Amino acid sequence: MKTYGIIPARLQSTRLPRKLLLAETGKPLIQYSWEAAKKASSLDEVVIATDSEEIAAICRGFGAKAEMTGDHPSGSDRIAEVVKRSCSDADLVVNLQGDEPEMDPAAIDKLVAAMKARPEIEMSTLATPITSAVILEDRACVKVVCAADGRALYFSRLPIPCFRDGEPADLLAELRDAGRSGLQSPWLLHMGIYAYKPEFLLALTQLPPSRLEQLEKLEQLRALEAGASILVVQAKHASRGIDTSADYLAFVERHRAT
Repeated sequence: MKTYGIIPARLQSTRLPRKLLLAETGKPLIQYSWEAAKKASSLDEVVIATDSEEIAAICRGFGAKAEMTGDHPSGSDRIAEVVKRSCSDADLVVNLQGDEPEMDPAAIDKLVAAMKARPEIEMSTLATPITSAVILEDRACVKVVCAADGRALYFSRLPIPCFRDGEPADLLAELRDAGRSGLQSPWLLHMGIYAYKPEFLLALTQLPPSRLEQLEKLEQLRALEAGASILVVQAKHASRGIDTSADYLAFVERHRAT
């Protein structure tokens, strides 16, 4: 079973322009994401998919395989172009984030293993328990609720499930108490890494944006509205994405401290 890891990479971003090429640590940000992906034993090949000749040249300079794409509205569409053109032998495709330089290779392997164990599933993703009330209330942090077998029921920017009879912060504080350490948070933070069957990815990217997707601005809702199953695999820790200059400076400080 051949598994591709593909990192969509565009040069411009709204909150932090040219962030994938920031290199205050001595390496461009995207190189860290590529190196983490290369450490995942489940990935047979790692490809960077970009519409930027500058990104492609820099990535090839540090040894990565880079493929040029057209202009696309999302990373999934960019990946689909590469899969359709160059990955005819793919059994699984993993969508990795170029702005998550500290992603855990073991979490990628866990995601791929879960897909292989559940051949009826078209798509899977990662989540981790939420232990912070700040993250729970942050609309930039996507939450997911699941069925008993791990399939996603819904993704939202709002705190789901709703804690009707109390304050979420109070429940989270209780769960952190030593006496309640065996219990887990009822809230899950979605992590933006996906694994797909390639034929499903190609079909999904041909569908128009769905009603709920447009309301929440969450592309994975298109798959749920189309009747697909998304398996949610739990990881121990969330990887830290780089969205702002403050995020990047914090990453630089963590890197220098190691």
